[in-house]
Amino acid sequence: MSDVLQALIDALGEDGVMHGEAVADRATSYWDAAPTQAVAVLRPRSTAEVSTALAICHRFGQPVVTQGGLTGCVQGAVASRQEVILSLERMNAIEAIDAVGGTATVQAGVTLQALQEAARAQDLLFALDLGARGSCTIGGNVATNAGGINVLRYGMMRALVLGLEAVLADGTVLSSMNQMLKNNAGYDLKQLMIGTEGTLGIVTRVVVRLHPLPSSCNAALVALESFDQVTTLLSRMQRDLAGTLSAYEVMWNEYFQASTEPGAHRAPMDRDYPFYVMLQAEGADAAADSARFERLLEDAFEAGLIVDAVVPKSESERRALWELRENFEAMLHGRTTFLYDVSLPIREMAGYVAEVRANIAERWPQARCIVFGHMADGNLHLFVQPEADGAAHADSDAAVYGPLRSRHGSVSAEHGIGTEKMDWLGVCRSEVEIGMMRALKQALDPKGLLNPGRIFTAG
Repeated sequence: MSDVLQALIDALGEDGVMHGEAVADRATSYWDAAPTQAVAVLRPRSTAEVSTALAICHRFGQPVVTQGGLTGCVQGAVASRQEVILSLERMNAIEAIDAVGGTATVQAGVTLQALQEAARAQDLLFALDLGARGSCTIGGNVATNAGGINVLRYGMMRALVLGLEAVLADGTVLSSMNQMLKNNAGYDLKQLMIGTEGTLGIVTRVVVRLHPLPSSCNAALVALESFDQVTTLLSRMQRDLAGTLSAYEVMWNEYFQASTEPGAHRAPMDRDYPFYVMLQAEGADAAADSARFERLLEDAFEAGLIVDAVVPKSESERRALWELRENFEAMLHGRTTFLYDVSLPIREMAGYVAEVRANIAERWPQARCIVFGHMADGNLHLFVQPEADGAAHADSDAAVYGPLRSRHGSVSAEHGIGTEKMDWLGVCRSEVEIGMMRALKQALDPKGLLNPGRIFTAG
């Protein structure tokens, strides 16, 4: 047994350090069932234990990879045989909910769904929401600055974090558990941890903002015949719903076709429309909100913006419609699939998608290019399925990321960079920006031990 492993066991106890065959019994990630490869898996129960563990790793020069719910899509939490995994899975307490102040104090290992349910029990809303809610953790949401379906109304995770506690590479604890909306006393240090993918410190506790729980929810799945109609409907709904529009999810035809193919979901309407939008508004007056929502849909029909619509009459029907958008595993099963998460100005989206599809078709004529996304916040997701043995991921990356440069887009809207997108960071970040990132990394983690080789290489 190595000296560092023995020191970690002595500090955290046998139940706090998994090693040997126990490590291989864990899946690599939500997306990869292969056995985990790592020196050990550390499972601390408190910030103090995280601090102790990192201090030991710092002393021995041991690289550490942080893990939350393992639902990330950019390989950021996948460890190598030379790295130690620090999992926050046992730090899963909701410490406090302040209904008056509208805050919750939670440990980093709390799942998103657990926090949503705890808030709802007190007639409050934790507004972040995404399909992986049952597995992803608040610490991971902070580290990746998660987005999801409600960004249009409530913002990214960054807008929901008031304070946090994190442990730096050498074990130093940075505790900035602010509970106020306003606090301009010097630098806002929590921002150094939000969206930096665990490369500057490990988030252990978080204070998040809660909102009043909406008392009405109106949703619809609508079909449209052009992208111009998609954007026009968005503008009208944002204006006429007076700030209550919380989700506007767009599916190109290929996505809807794949989502409703045999073995997937039942199609609630004709499958041949060019575009489908799942929209949802939440308010405080059930009767008035419902009447307004239905009137706006009727107006959109009369204006020729939408050609078909399904309005759910129950919560189960609403959830069934959302499943079309959120549960896409059937279309990935048994196919080589490259997943993408990009952002760009809405006005550029139609031309961008056309160019990407042309690039993919030139390389793989029989490929599927499936496009969908939050769109209203500038975020698109793409699934490229080349249906070719040995298809090169790099070729697909070039087809998808290349057209972003001239459109001033980003290779990552909400999933981060991890290891998968490192070579493409320069598409959306200047040399000066990347240099500043390296300077921050060097200042806070001079040995390069926290999530090494993620976002950018050292040097």
